Amino acid sequence: MAKWMGREVAESCVDGVVMEMVAAYCGGFYAAKPELAARRIEAIGFQVGHQLTERYTMERPRFSDHLEAIKFICKDFWSELFKKQIDNLKTNHRGTFVLQDNRFRWLTRVSVDPSVESMDATESDSTTLGDSAAQTTSMLLYFPCGIIRGALTNLGISCSVTADMSNLPACSFVVRIKT
Repeated sequence: MAKWMGREVAESCVDGVVMEMVAAYCGGFYAAKPELAARRIEAIGFQVGHQLTERYTMERPRFSDHLEAIKFICKDFWSELFKKQIDNLKTNHRGTFVLQDNRFRWLTRVSVDPSVESMDATESDSTTLGDSAAQTTSMLLYFPCGIIRGALTNLGISCSVTADMSNLPACSFVVRIKT
């Protein structure tokens, strides 16, 4: 029981740190420059993914191909980070992979419905709140995109990673291998 409780505290602490990092970069450091905030958040994720992959693959032989590395990200790496595997992996067999997490932990408590954000909002404020919540949520996804890109880069795969959050709390990460 104590071990489970310790894990819950650690997960909630990580969740809080990620949310605070996004808030600090979007609202404080780079409030007027969201594209710069996005690049910084992704860069931090890149470093985290790069270092975690170093730790998680220390005892493993190198992967023989891109698909094997992507499967590692979907199963072992994701399990270490989020205590579950990616729910679905799709590929076009030409260097594009879609990793689907049907209940992405960092989006489970996020709502882009402005009425949930503030009960006192007027109609004109509602639009701003909705846009702000959607922007913060999309900024939040730069971090896991960076984690995935950093992990794959450490595995010798140059790629770009984008996220789609059109069906919260589900999230799709699109990995495009650079040739």
